[in-house]
Amino acid sequence: MSDTVIGLRHVEHVMGTVFSFDIRDEPTAAIRNALAGAVRQLHHVDAVFSTYRPDSYISRLERGQISLHDCPPEVHEVLSLCARATHDSAGWFSIVPGGVLDPSGLVKGWATEAASRLLHEAGAQHTCVNGGGDLQLRGQPANGTPWRIGIAHPLRHGELVTVITGRDLAVATSGTAERGTHILDPHDSTPATAFASLTVIGPRLTTTDAYATAAFARGEGARDWVESLDGYEALAVLPDGRTWQTSGFSRHGS
Repeated sequence: MSDTVIGLRHVEHVMGTVFSFDIRDEPTAAIRNALAGAVRQLHHVDAVFSTYRPDSYISRLERGQISLHDCPPEVHEVLSLCARATHDSAGWFSIVPGGVLDPSGLVKGWATEAASRLLHEAGAQHTCVNGGGDLQLRGQPANGTPWRIGIAHPLRHGELVTVITGRDLAVATSGTAERGTHILDPHDSTPATAFASLTVIGPRLTTTDAYATAAFARGEGARDWVESLDGYEALAVLPDGRTWQTSGFSRHGS
């Protein structure tokens, strides 16, 4: 962990990706302890939910070696949140893509938001927690200055498709740039290919991340669906490089 005059920063490799913490408050003992606790919690989440670890609860549950009754409370919480996202998206968000239990489309956002909340409860008012490119923002990095988040262009290496500015918001991007085609149409288990990337902005990262996955899987109807959601906006990049955005996205993007 390393300090600067404007706060505290930390980078952690966990859950198969990189989490970064940018804290712009005075790094009190309580905030330092909360940061350490947030890092420990991320590793715990990985141990519980990783689909790549055969000993994780979610892997053992998928194989039928244990029942939901045998799982810790966070599994019940995540599966309940997933069920809500499935309902809200008319089935376009799914925890069984390809017929295999996998709540990853919500877990990373949920874990990132939980880490942000731990810092906030310890007194950190101005933070950016980045979980593999999905972010929960609180407060502002400096007096009167909003956070500025660059969204990488999925088709043009080194370029940005937009810069999002704001306070107290969540940003989640689903796309093919880093992991290739990995989101499935939950109705027929075929790869979702309507977008090169799709970014959703909302108030909380748990639902914002799940909605980004659902919108990406939905394809053609994604724009109208996000428009129907109160408090959410989206920007899409199509495979041919064209873009569209929802009516309120311009309040955040540039």
